[in-house]
Amino acid sequence: MVSVQHKLSSTSESDDGSIRQWLDALSPRFAPAEIAVIQRACALAAPLYAGHAELTGAPLLQHAMGAATILAGMNMDHETIAAAIMHALPEYRDDWVPALESGFGSNIRNLVEGISRMEQIQEFSEMQSLHKKDGKKGDGAQQIESLRKMLLAMVQDIRVVLIKLAERTQTLRSLAGASVENQQRIARETQGIFAPLANRLGVWQIKWELEDLSLRYLEPELYKKVARLLDERRVDREQYIADVVAQLQRELDQAGVKAEVSGRPKHIYSIINKMKRKHLDFSELYDVRAVRILVEDVKGCYTALGLVHNLWQPIPSEFDDYIAHPKSNDYRSLHTAVIGPRSLALEVQIRTFEMHQHSELGVAAHWRYKEGAKSDARFDEKIAWLRKILEWKDELSDKGDMVEQFKSELFHDQVYVLTPQGRVIDLPRGATPVDFAYTLHTDLGHRTRGAKVDGSIVPLHYKLKNGQRVEILTTKVGAPSRDWLNPALGFLQSASARAKVRHWFKYQSFEENVTQGRAQLDKELHRLGVTAINQEKVAQRLHFHKLEELLAAIGRGDVTPHQVAAAIQEEMPPKAEAIAKPLLARPARAQASAAGILVEGVGNLLTKMAKCCKPAPPDEIVGYVTRDRGVTIHRADCAAMLRMPESRRERVLGAQWGSNKSTCFAVDIEVLAHDRQGLLRDISDLFARERINVTRVNSLSRHNQADMQFSIEITDLEQLSRLLALLHQVPNVVSAKRYG
Repeated sequence: MVSVQHKLSSTSESDDGSIRQWLDALSPRFAPAEIAVIQRACALAAPLYAGHAELTGAPLLQHAMGAATILAGMNMDHETIAAAIMHALPEYRDDWVPALESGFGSNIRNLVEGISRMEQIQEFSEMQSLHKKDGKKGDGAQQIESLRKMLLAMVQDIRVVLIKLAERTQTLRSLAGASVENQQRIARETQGIFAPLANRLGVWQIKWELEDLSLRYLEPELYKKVARLLDERRVDREQYIADVVAQLQRELDQAGVKAEVSGRPKHIYSIINKMKRKHLDFSELYDVRAVRILVEDVKGCYTALGLVHNLWQPIPSEFDDYIAHPKSNDYRSLHTAVIGPRSLALEVQIRTFEMHQHSELGVAAHWRYKEGAKSDARFDEKIAWLRKILEWKDELSDKGDMVEQFKSELFHDQVYVLTPQGRVIDLPRGATPVDFAYTLHTDLGHRTRGAKVDGSIVPLHYKLKNGQRVEILTTKVGAPSRDWLNPALGFLQSASARAKVRHWFKYQSFEENVTQGRAQLDKELHRLGVTAINQEKVAQRLHFHKLEELLAAIGRGDVTPHQVAAAIQEEMPPKAEAIAKPLLARPARAQASAAGILVEGVGNLLTKMAKCCKPAPPDEIVGYVTRDRGVTIHRADCAAMLRMPESRRERVLGAQWGSNKSTCFAVDIEVLAHDRQGLLRDISDLFARERINVTRVNSLSRHNQADMQFSIEITDLEQLSRLLALLHQVPNVVSAKRYG
């Protein structure tokens, strides 16, 4: 505590006194050790903030303490309070990261860092695009929505967003001291970004205040007019609702209806918004004051409705039964309006707990109904989870548990980046600059030849991260590369970008595509070690009338190597009549071995795979009857079978693969690579992830070149094709193919 006292003494006496008074007010909420952390935060921030003010003219320390007070009122933990006090530290101290790490720990340091990152993105987007007047209205709304998502996606701890919301609320409370230009700008930004975020997170008390205060500066005359029409202070309206809630709760209890009654007066923004949306005069509004009744079942809903109508006179035409006739978004509730106490209009909503849960968190979520946003199921799911976290914070007795619950990786399936002009672009996780270019414009994608991320040149397969600024380098006339369609090279993650590249190749020279496709097909067959296959039948299986059409489709990129491998797998080869001479008096029907192989005329005999050629589906196969080891299965083109003396050919039987999908087959593959440390480990990890059983490994490194041979067990050709494609993605691997 000695160091704290010393630091406090370097501030002004007024700051010192206000800090001590503020800490005394917080003391009942926190343990002594937690108050000590907040006090150290004040001691660190106060001398740095001295002489600095917000745009509103409020002293920076006073502003930070105001935001922290809002968070304390939300029952946030001491780390959040301390981070709010130090939120502006990065602007005034260069070594703030080690200072916070050593003095407060990683949790608080991460919170302050998250706030700083949010502000940087917010300021950049604001300067570049959000306040331009020449954009289309729909585009601007979409950009603001994307920015909201990106701000959430950039933080791993939702407390960062709550701190930012509290800080913005405090700014609005003192906004009267700012210039008219800053008042308008801050209020517009609040209404477009921060109030909807608070709404979606269910932080209602902040949401209401942000909306009301921003409207005060955006439409001051209308705001003052409605405020006068209410003809009473907010506290009076709140007391009115409290009295109504108490009266309703007593009546429901006496009637034996288990219910929860809650309410709030309509805030000014909501009143004005409804007047505009429904073209109503203030006198025509019946829901300036509203209460909500939650019951256990539908029967309880109608019982409560009867009690309400018995207590107060219903207003004609102001009753809606959304239980019997749900809205199109499946919203269900009873809405009625009555002349309540003191002859004031009162709206009452009645629903079950289940209906309320659905309306708040499900398809009919209140925020989407109000904002008119399009449905995004994954986004809704995450917002619902965040709301539950905020509800749990009041129930958790252990502050440490609450901190762990707040930490999360949000929106892990999307990445949000910025154009040089500040436009927010959302892409699938793992997207590259090429995906980014095609998302902006197809022609830009075709002409892409390089990219800069945050001002630095990056390769085109670079994986973009949240909040980065991306600039595409182009040529005047260009065309996409066929390599972009190779999934092993990682140039494209977006399905729409791949479709645009394929479409470009589709309309190029047919002959050129056929040539390219033939080369790619031959390469794939060689890589898989498949030599005896009817390519015309493969084309038919892929719904092409001619082989040339298939080759052109492969050349354009419309057909992938994996699709070819699947078709080859399905195309079972005929029996090898050229080698397998029929035996005398063989039964007409082939018998299946235990391994799932159909051997002509033989049943219940042991079969095993030849080690010399290691056949696997869909290789053309034959069986060789040994003297004491059953039937050995060879590839039809096996060198040992082709060299077999005529005297032993009578032991050769026709054979083909059966339908036993659980059978594993041994194959040999060869991997060539530029040698490096950890190469074999990375390949072994890949085998483990793909659940491939490796029975033998032979590795030779010479002149910095690695030649590795593996004997593995696979179930079919598709599995082998996938494995070889993944091996190509291992750094330094030059080629991976089947051999033998």
